[in-house]
Amino acid sequence: MKGFQQRKKQSEMKKQIAVLTVILVLFGLSASAQKVWTLEECVNHALTNNLQVKQQMLMVESAKADLLQSKLDLLPGVNGNASHAYNYGQTVDRYTNQFATSRTQSNNFSLQAGVTLFNGFQKLNGIKQNQLNLMASQQDADKLMNDMSINIATFYLQVLFYKELVRIRTNQLDITNQQVERMHKLVSAGTMAAGDAYTIEAQYAVEESSLIDAENNLELSLLTLSQLLDLPSTDGFDIEVPALTIEEDPSLVANPDQIFTYAQEHMPEIKAAEFRLQGSERQLARAKGSYYPTLSLSGGWGTGYSGASLIPDQITPGDPQLIGYAVNPTGSDYQVYTSTFDYTYKTKAWSDQISDNNNQSIGLYLTIPIFNGWQSRTMVSKAKIGFESSKLDLEIQKLQLRKTIQQAWADARAALKQYYASEKKVNATRESFRYAEKKFDVGIMNSVDYNNAKKDLSNAESEQLQTKFDFIFKTTVLDFYMGKPLNLRK
Repeated sequence: MKGFQQRKKQSEMKKQIAVLTVILVLFGLSASAQKVWTLEECVNHALTNNLQVKQQMLMVESAKADLLQSKLDLLPGVNGNASHAYNYGQTVDRYTNQFATSRTQSNNFSLQAGVTLFNGFQKLNGIKQNQLNLMASQQDADKLMNDMSINIATFYLQVLFYKELVRIRTNQLDITNQQVERMHKLVSAGTMAAGDAYTIEAQYAVEESSLIDAENNLELSLLTLSQLLDLPSTDGFDIEVPALTIEEDPSLVANPDQIFTYAQEHMPEIKAAEFRLQGSERQLARAKGSYYPTLSLSGGWGTGYSGASLIPDQITPGDPQLIGYAVNPTGSDYQVYTSTFDYTYKTKAWSDQISDNNNQSIGLYLTIPIFNGWQSRTMVSKAKIGFESSKLDLEIQKLQLRKTIQQAWADARAALKQYYASEKKVNATRESFRYAEKKFDVGIMNSVDYNNAKKDLSNAESEQLQTKFDFIFKTTVLDFYMGKPLNLRK
C-alpha cells in the first residue's frame, strides 16, 4: 500500500496541476491575459488586419486603376519631341535642300496630337468591361471575407467544443478521484480487495490522460484561431463562452430551395461570376470591333534649326566682267561688261530659323482592315470561348452553392435529431451510472462493471457534445447564407 499511497500523491499532484491549467485557460486569469474575444470581434479584427484580405483589396485598387486608364484613353494623345544633333560628312539639309559637307548642327522641335474618332466602339466596350471587372474584383474581396468569417467561426466553435470537453472530463475526473479516495479507505479497512483499488486507479489515469489530451487540443485550437487573426502575440488569448442552447432553428423552417433562392441573389461568388459573364460579353463586342475601320484625327506642329542654312554676310564689288559684244547704230562694235560682287556668308540666326521653319499639319486618317493574318477572327473566336466559359463558371458556382446549402441543411437536420437522441441517451446513461455508483458504494458491484458504466456515461456525454456543436455550426452556416450576421447568441 505504500506504493499505492505514493501513486495517490502523484495522482493528486497531477490533478491539481490539471485543474489549475483548466482554470487558467477557461477564465483567463494568467498575468498576460488582457482580452476575452467575442466571435464578432474576432471576425472584425480579421477582416481589418488579415494580410490576405489586404492583398485582395490591392487587387481591387488595381482594377480601379485599369478602369480609370480605359476612360483616359478616350482623350487625345499629345507628344512633344526635341533633338539636338551634329552631322559629319555629306548630307542633304532638310531645310535648305542642299548638300552639306562639313560638320552641321541641327535642332528639331515638334508637337503631335491625335484622337481616335471611331474604332468599332472598342474603347467604349473596354471601359464597360473594366467596370464589370472592378465589380467582380470587389465581389471576390467580399467572398474572401465571407470565407475568412466562416473559417474563424469554425475554429471559434472548435475552441468552445474543447472548453466544454475539458469541463466534462474534469468533472469525470473529480468523480473518479472521489472513488479512488473511497477505495483507498476500504482497502485500508480490509473490506475491499487491492485489485479493485488498482482498477479504479487505472481508470483515473486513463481519464487524466483524456483530460490532458482535451487541454492540449484546446490550446492548439486557441493557437490556430489566434493565428487566423494574425495577432502579434498569442499569449493570454482567450474567447468568450456564450450560452449556447439547442432548439429548433428558424433556418431549418425554410427548405434548401428557399435558402438557395435568397443566397444566389446575395452571395458574392455568384455576383462575381455574373459580372465576369457580362465582362466576357463586352470582350466579345470589343473583339468584333476590330472588323470595323478606324477613323482618327491628328495634327502637328514643327520647326527646326540647321547650321547649313546660310545667308549673305558681306558684299564686295569686284572687277567688271566682259560678257559679250554689241553693235551700235553706226555699225561699230563695242564690249559689254557686267558688275561682279564677292559674297561672304554666315549661318542664319537661330531665332530667325525657328520662326521661318515653322510648319503645321492636320489630317483625317481612315484605316480599313483588309487582311491581318486572321488575327481579328482569332480574337473573336477566343472571346466567344471565353464567353461560353464564363457561362459555365456561373452555372458551376450556382451548382456548388446549391450543393453546399443542401448538405448543410441535411447535416443540420441530422445533427438536431442526433442531439435529441444523444440527450435521451445521456439522461438514461446518467441515471444508470448513478444506480451503478450506489451499487458500487455498497459493494454489490465490482470495479470493472462500475468503470464500464462510467465509460458509457463519458461516451454518451462526448457524443452529445459533438452533435451539439455540429448542429450549431451547420445552422450558423445556414443563417449566414440567409444574410444573417455571424452570431452565436441565438
